[in-house]
Amino acid sequence: MKIVVLDGYSINPGDLSWSPLSALGTFRSFDRTAEEEILNHIGDSEVFFVSKCHITRSILEKCLNLKFIGVTATGYDNVDTKAAEEMGIAVCHVPAYSTDAVAQHTFALILELTNRSGSYNASVQRGKWYESKDFTFIEEPLTLLSGKSLGIIGYGNIGSRVARIGEAFGMKINIYSRDKDAAQKSDFVTLHCPLTPENKGFIDKEFIAGMKDGAVLINTARGALVNESDLAEALKSGKLAAAALDVLSTEPPKAGHPLIGLPNCILTPHIAWMPKETRQKVIDICAANLESFLNGGRLNRIV
Repeated sequence: MKIVVLDGYSINPGDLSWSPLSALGTFRSFDRTAEEEILNHIGDSEVFFVSKCHITRSILEKCLNLKFIGVTATGYDNVDTKAAEEMGIAVCHVPAYSTDAVAQHTFALILELTNRSGSYNASVQRGKWYESKDFTFIEEPLTLLSGKSLGIIGYGNIGSRVARIGEAFGMKINIYSRDKDAAQKSDFVTLHCPLTPENKGFIDKEFIAGMKDGAVLINTARGALVNESDLAEALKSGKLAAAALDVLSTEPPKAGHPLIGLPNCILTPHIAWMPKETRQKVIDICAANLESFLNGGRLNRIV
């Protein structure tokens, strides 16, 4: 059996082993696959794994040996699952693998905004502590999380884990699906909902106007949930004190993005999901999915 990984670099840039998958057949992994290379890279394989490449009906119609598609992520909107089902091709994904990692990164962003450890370290490294007349110095104000409110939009696996962490910090938790007004007017508002046609760009000028003055927005879900130009204006005007985002609507972003360069906006490059342990889990679950399929099972099968 021939097994191909089309875009394996983000899962395994070289610090992990593909052995759980390579043990199941003749194996090859490509770091990246351009659109025009997809068919050539799949070749006559019976199995391929994919993260971001778009797998259309026209591609599937040309893959005559194909029996199984493994998505190395939770979301699978890049694969035409209807076409796959019609052609008798199994499609599996990796659900809920990143819950702990994304919840952790959510608070890494919140704590960077409240405790400023990165910027204080930079000041110390520049020699400012040497020059201090006291045992400490105050450069930026710090914020205590205890007693602050945390509005959570999207209360699935990740949102509920974030809530428990927030409670451990002494925060008041407001869940958007239960009390929209309280969640929207929280000191911190964090997004953990899936992207749908109905909620695309819903964090816009109107939503932000209903937020508490000086609030903070966190997004570790999907970039397209946010109207980024409206968010940039709110940050410039001071309506929002700060924002911290791990995702943008287009990744990588294009030059001149309205949020890049704003002093009160922290951006990380879609890394919340990717601790080494989490990426290893993806490989292990992908192998388990394929092994289950080969044995007649339906582990994590979509179609």
